[in-house]
Amino acid sequence: MFSCSNNHCSRTFFILFLFSFGVSHGQGLDELRKKKQDLETALAPLQAQTEGIQAELNKVNATITSFPGWYSGAFGTVGANVTGRNQWFSAGDLKDSRAATIQGSVNVFVNKLAEKYFWRNSASINVGWQKLKVTKEADAPFEPVADILAGSSLFGYKMSEKMAISGMGEYRTSVIRNFNNPGYLDAGIGMTLTPVKDLVIVVHPFNYNLIFASDTLNFTSSLGCKVAGDYNTQLIKGVHWRSNLTGFLSYKANNPSLHNGTWTNWFNVHVFKSLGIGLECALRYSEQEYNKLQFYYTAGVSYSL
Repeated sequence: MFSCSNNHCSRTFFILFLFSFGVSHGQGLDELRKKKQDLETALAPLQAQTEGIQAELNKVNATITSFPGWYSGAFGTVGANVTGRNQWFSAGDLKDSRAATIQGSVNVFVNKLAEKYFWRNSASINVGWQKLKVTKEADAPFEPVADILAGSSLFGYKMSEKMAISGMGEYRTSVIRNFNNPGYLDAGIGMTLTPVKDLVIVVHPFNYNLIFASDTLNFTSSLGCKVAGDYNTQLIKGVHWRSNLTGFLSYKANNPSLHNGTWTNWFNVHVFKSLGIGLECALRYSEQEYNKLQFYYTAGVSYSL
């Protein structure tokens, strides 16, 4: 005969229930893990085949881009943020401030590649605005925080596969404020080297750097050497990097120095189709503008064509 008190029976049945649930749950989890392993085993050959096809497709695309013809493309980055505070003590005088920033960049290129010559054209614009309200009631306009327009055109007649006689024009200014004040226009001739695929190096020892500016005391045009380089590659799968360096070395002794240079880098991480995460950053040095190293960056959602 079996007998038990109500409390003892309740505890017994509860323990048996937990044990049976754990066993059944464990069996279900083991079955799911086994199913997952089977599916991964079945998928592995298909993934290997897909990767092989993609690698072959990349080779075909690389071969296509080496043939004569017109090639064009565009990509851009947009970033925006808003900030608000209400009696936030650690912000000091900005404890009740409101801020909004929007910034974006667009880059385009159109290249003509032929058997005996090439013509490479590119343009970029980077603009941004920021509004800062010190208090809730204060009114403030959007002020520009980024303002760059640049474009270049390079023509070369090939002496060999990796060397060409070339001429280039390059222009740089701002567009929101002080358009063409200053504005830099370079025009010169020399040599262009393409030592490896996707790398272009320009050396023009006969170049005139014409500067448009109302302040002719600090901004002086001069003759000098133009150097430029552009490299575009895929660092790892889904991560692209483009780097552009352009500089001018003046033959004229002057104080402030008439040399100037800009190094710009673009990074794009592919996320979905043409969408990704983009970063643009640049360093610039020009004593005529500012006797310190300049820097800017833009990060946000990117789109490529």
